[in-house]
Amino acid sequence: MDDKERHANGMQVRRAVLGDAYVDSAQAKRNDFNGDFQDLITRYAWGEIWNRPGLPRHTRSLLTIMAMVALNREEELKLHLRAAANNGVSREEIKEVLLQAAIYCGVPAANSAFKLAEEVFGEVDAK
Repeated sequence: MDDKERHANGMQVRRAVLGDAYVDSAQAKRNDFNGDFQDLITRYAWGEIWNRPGLPRHTRSLLTIMAMVALNREEELKLHLRAAANNGVSREEIKEVLLQAAIYCGVPAANSAFKLAEEVFGEVDAK
């Protein structure tokens, strides 16, 4: 697969996971400074890793949520909490991941993650 195919496949997965509105917004903010980064994540994060057959997207969503808790990346955590539903992840499963995070990432990290999850779920429910 060449980079053009990888990018096209990555854009399909990116849209399926994150939703068209988010991807369209990210693409609208694309400029000379961040354009190469946008291409990189589309080709490699979405076109390579998220497209691999070894794990279902459902599992990849759960792993990504855990990683964002561990790294304390609130904006990315919010994004992936919203996106998880697109991959069939339930709120009960997210709760279990956040409980696991309390042990392996620390209680303060999990506490923040629970607060963010409740915020995101409230926003989703309000729509």
